[in-house]
Amino acid sequence: IRWGAVQVQVTIAGGAITDVTAIQLPDGDRHSAQLSERAEPQLRSSALATQGADVDVVSGATYTSLAYAQSLQAALDAARA
Repeated sequence: IRWGAVQVQVTIAGGAITDVTAIQLPDGDRHSAQLSERAEPQLRSSALATQGADVDVVSGATYTSLAYAQSLQAALDAARA
């Protein structure tokens, strides 16, 4: 939580990830908000393409990318339990 909390919600249909929604991303300051705004679409696209939490790290938003992947994995684990 160094730069702010990250929480995502995953939608699964027919065993496939159909959507990933960022519920919370770092936005405590202008710089963090800008990074989150730039990183979120790339992270979402990567998650949909890989159908999992193995997302590409967005340059300049490493902590957000890693936290996004961690939150996504937790959401996937909960959905598949």
